[in-house]
Amino acid sequence: MVEVRPVANAQNEWVALLLGGSAGQAIDAATLQSLFGTPDLLAAVAPLDCILLLDDAGALAPSILDLLPTGRVLLAVGAAALAQEGAARRLTVLQEAGYRILVDGEPGPGSAAALRTVARDCAAGVPPPSSLSALFGPHLARNVDSRACLQACENAGFGWFQGDYPLDPPPAGSEDGGSRKRLLTLLALLARDADSRELERQLKRDPALSYHLLKLVNSAAFSCGTEITSFGQAIARLGRRQLQRWLQLLLYARTGADGPPSLLLPLAALRGALLEALCKQDGGEREAQDQAFMAGVFSLLDRLLRMPMAAVVADLPLPGEVEAALLRGEGRLGQRLRLAAAGHPEPALLAAAGVDAAGWWQAQLHAHHWAIQVVRNV
Repeated sequence: MVEVRPVANAQNEWVALLLGGSAGQAIDAATLQSLFGTPDLLAAVAPLDCILLLDDAGALAPSILDLLPTGRVLLAVGAAALAQEGAARRLTVLQEAGYRILVDGEPGPGSAAALRTVARDCAAGVPPPSSLSALFGPHLARNVDSRACLQACENAGFGWFQGDYPLDPPPAGSEDGGSRKRLLTLLALLARDADSRELERQLKRDPALSYHLLKLVNSAAFSCGTEITSFGQAIARLGRRQLQRWLQLLLYARTGADGPPSLLLPLAALRGALLEALCKQDGGEREAQDQAFMAGVFSLLDRLLRMPMAAVVADLPLPGEVEAALLRGEGRLGQRLRLAAAGHPEPALLAAAGVDAAGWWQAQLHAHHWAIQVVRNV
């Protein structure tokens, strides 16, 4: 089993996916063969890179390296392995062949001078400010689980970040209560399948959301050769079902004109697509798939709005199964939401969610592919 974690840069853009063994297990040669023996993985996550988290380079036999394109795969190798005889030299040879190498951990005195790009597990502590400035980057900070840790990692010189810090909401700042009320009103309209004219009236009151919607429908994903300039055109172009889905996602794109994109947006897209794919694997009808998608997307609203989930859904006419999943983690949908939120494909979680390993992997590929496409068009 393999964990897949998004990696973002300082501009809040996904740049890679970090692949590591579940529950701390190492990725071995057989797993690498399964991952890269078909084009599915790299095709699904294009144009993102893959970063392989390896205990050492022992799994990188020539037959495996033939499967790993140098332009798409980075190797993050445990620093402890560099103490083995010839290990540092072998990594240097791989680097000279075109692979990008990150030393994961604190390298010892015997490390090759050329291996100067690093990865660190920042849950165990962050290097001092500017301590990485003399090294070649971008350096990867792993397990960055708070906004304070993110700031410390940026000060240290890291340029790539992986962890749950997007779930740590920023201070409320100058956001007014009226903006939050408009957002909740729009959510309620979406949840009860409101008339298009009602949606249009509400959209006109929210310039930021309106901007993102018009940008989306004029993007390459929907381009029909004619510029869309009104909400009525946008609604007609997308169709009701797709409009509701995109508006659910675009709630997370509410940033200032000069601010970075929200990392909650791709996470919400990922959860929604993941739960929908699992429902589809079960043979769920379109309505069930829509509810699964809604549960995944809405599961981050408490983070977006900085308020308890119970308060968020109190005035939303959600389907009973969706509400039970969001508030109490109940039912099959609740179990799968818990699995998606954890991100760890542990056997107990998979069994409770009624998902097998193969189904989970295929759903992940689909969900990551879709989330990547979403952020490229918003």
